[in-house]
Amino acid sequence: MRERMKRRKKKQENETEATGKVGQQKPPVDELHPEPIVPAYESNESEAPEPEPEAPASAFVPEDNRMETEIQPDQPSVPAPEQKPIQASKGARPPKGVVVLAIGLPGSGKSTWFRRRGVTPLSSDMLRSILFDDITEQRYQGLVFSTLRSLLRARLIARMPWNYVDASNLSSHERRQWIKMAKGFGYEVNAVFFDVPLEVCLERNRKRERQVKEELVQRMAAKLKAPTFEEGFSKITVVRVKKPAGSGQEAAEY
Repeated sequence: MRERMKRRKKKQENETEATGKVGQQKPPVDELHPEPIVPAYESNESEAPEPEPEAPASAFVPEDNRMETEIQPDQPSVPAPEQKPIQASKGARPPKGVVVLAIGLPGSGKSTWFRRRGVTPLSSDMLRSILFDDITEQRYQGLVFSTLRSLLRARLIARMPWNYVDASNLSSHERRQWIKMAKGFGYEVNAVFFDVPLEVCLERNRKRERQVKEELVQRMAAKLKAPTFEEGFSKITVVRVKKPAGSGQEAAEY
């Protein structure tokens, strides 16, 4: 009987919490045998607070007026329509604000659209002038657009209600990061798509003091894709040139 109790006691001592296996005792902890050192691994995650959970695009969208068409005026000095207040559908949490992405080729009228509204957008041209003292500098595109995203992020953290980004934003791939950032901070994203014929853009470009090479404009036109609601836009405004009366051709005035 005693032998059986001894064997049972010995078995319980060998089944330690450290291993859970028979025959592997946990070593004693004293001055000669301190606790083993456990490495502390640094996290790769940023210490910045996580953005609020992304809400579905439909939560920030009025049930109607998601698509608008705007005609460029004959004179750029014509006052722009009043800016509509930010709305939300019934029962949905209102957005903190709006991020507006301009989408279009050089010469499509993006800068004029902003000037008519008295808006100074975050733009790649502005940053080239600030960073390199040269608006035509094209060697540091990655630096330009990473800085542009940082500026928008700062505005979103500051809860600025209206935020405008003036860049070509040709494809859904180029627009994805802007949309993801905005929605992560609880903002809705609107697109202003300048649906202007390539011939009109090239003609305007030739009249500019600072011209973009025509080969580059043509390559950009081949990549340009119209925005869609599936990308996450809450509203899309399509800006077109005016058609002259009695003609199927689109006018070049804006």
